[in-house]
Amino acid sequence: EYKSYLSSMLRCLRGSCSRAGWSLSRGLADAAPTPAQQGIIDRELKFGAHNYHPIPVALSRGQGVHVWDVDGNKYFDFLAGYSAMNQGHCHPRILAAMTEQAKKLTLSSRAFHNDILGEYEEYMCKLFGFDKLLPMNTGVEACETSIKLARKWAYKVKGIPESKAKSVFCVNNFWGRTLSACSSSSDPTCYEGFGPFMPGFELIPYNDLGALEDALQDFNVCSFMVEPIQGEAGVVLPDDGYLKGVRALCDKYNVLFIADEVQSGLGRTGKRMAVDWENVRPDMFTIGKALSGGFFPVSAVLADDSVMLGIQPGEHGSTFGGNPLACKIAQTAIDVLETEGLYDNAVRMGELLRSELRKLPEDIVEVVRGRGLFNGVVIRETEHFNAWKVCMKLRDAGLLAKPTHGHIIRFTPPLIINQQEMEEAVEIVSRTITSFI
Repeated sequence: EYKSYLSSMLRCLRGSCSRAGWSLSRGLADAAPTPAQQGIIDRELKFGAHNYHPIPVALSRGQGVHVWDVDGNKYFDFLAGYSAMNQGHCHPRILAAMTEQAKKLTLSSRAFHNDILGEYEEYMCKLFGFDKLLPMNTGVEACETSIKLARKWAYKVKGIPESKAKSVFCVNNFWGRTLSACSSSSDPTCYEGFGPFMPGFELIPYNDLGALEDALQDFNVCSFMVEPIQGEAGVVLPDDGYLKGVRALCDKYNVLFIADEVQSGLGRTGKRMAVDWENVRPDMFTIGKALSGGFFPVSAVLADDSVMLGIQPGEHGSTFGGNPLACKIAQTAIDVLETEGLYDNAVRMGELLRSELRKLPEDIVEVVRGRGLFNGVVIRETEHFNAWKVCMKLRDAGLLAKPTHGHIIRFTPPLIINQQEMEEAVEIVSRTITSFI
């Protein structure tokens, strides 16, 4: 049965590659995948778990806003590791910091102190204006940590009865694939087959302050975790004033406001954090992805003492959380964002991108939305046309992007992209989409 499934998958991928060609711009529209490309795809399918469905291209190098496949073909990267590489591929300053630290000390565990962690924590707390930072590795770990912190605060500070604390999330949220993340999901592909689920989680509509107030009136609610812009849902922006309303309601009902900025934060929208567009300060930030510059898994939770000191030694931890290599990478990655003009550049290049995308035919592109370089394009699906086919054809023309939820394409290039590169990339997108007419 497994061999039959594997053969079917291989035929499917070979067929999709052959139909799309490998590079329309290079005159290879009818060419089959090269042996090097297909061999890599086949090996992954044979020995790897089938929990991803990648665009069929095998990459071997990245620099700046570009990546290259194993055959040497060059592409614009318009996914940027789901915003993990806001600073671009292999940023030289981050690479140098990582290399230097890797020669000295990479891991001490939290059983001992190291000379980098405190420096990093001080830098981050002073920059973001919080009392404490708790270092973790992945975005989902940061979000899970924030829920643990909220529950401790619920029992120690708010006075919620033991084991009665509730956390509120929004429909179409996405913060990872752990059982807790699955428990808060409204997406069947995330939660089906993985029960039983975490108790004490409640879902409400996104961008609905009335629904939020109804939920927060329950005294046992301790936290509301929300993405300022929903990324995996298709770059969905709330109404202006929504985040200010969230802050006001959380204050009114004594509930912790957790801003999940793992994907939307760290310059992606054109400000340090997406909540900065409304001058809102949450009770907790969860950050990750671009905190690493794409080099090494790094995440963190930022909060004040009233929340953070609820957890005592032995109650939470991570072997790799706070390791000196990750801390040095993260501090340098943030410094790159802060000192190289990337926030302003994201605003300018995002406006250019959206203005050009909105010129595309409405019978193909239904909606263009976004902020900064966090953008989504809603494709009008037909029997012969969908977001996957657009992404395949974009690949052939020299630009890599990925659909989300079937009919939406995220365009999230590195924040370092310049005007000439953006104009070239937009021309590829325009030419590709109009070719379907």
